[in-house]
Amino acid sequence: MPQIKRYPNRKLYDMEAKHYITLEQIAQMIREGAEVTVTDHETGDDLTSLTLSQIILEMEKRQSGFLPQSLMTNLIRTGGDTLDFLLRQVQGSLPAGVGLIEERLSQLVKAGKLSAEQAKSVASELQSEGKELTRLDDNMAAILHRLNIPTNKDIVDLRDKLAQLTEQLNALAEEEDAGR
Repeated sequence: MPQIKRYPNRKLYDMEAKHYITLEQIAQMIREGAEVTVTDHETGDDLTSLTLSQIILEMEKRQSGFLPQSLMTNLIRTGGDTLDFLLRQVQGSLPAGVGLIEERLSQLVKAGKLSAEQAKSVASELQSEGKELTRLDDNMAAILHRLNIPTNKDIVDLRDKLAQLTEQLNALAEEEDAGR
């Protein structure tokens, strides 16, 4: 896994290849399937999500419309949980949909348009599909992790860290002012 260090001058250094690298080169590595991590040279903080966001911003600048405006708007509204939100919406509507399908199967059997065995076969397939959808949730979480897509928790953690750093800077500024 390529390890990239970000220096205070914003330069990025590929520790494996032993040379400086650009955001475009990182994007190309990711397109080729590499799982890149970016850390701050001085603090060791993980800057991967921030760097990926910068790459997306640069891509949007070059090709206006790279991401649909509605997706970007929803990312802001939901604090990064858009994909989680969509998955919950789909899963939440599934039980009601299955109930309607089972009711319709029953009506078709009563009307003589479908045999009881055919209805059982369809219901059995629906149950196996339901199990597949449960696995979909696990797979989606794994995909989000591999793509380094931040969740709402990641953003809240980042906000907390930023607030903590702001407090530390304010305390340092007050100490400096008191020393004058």
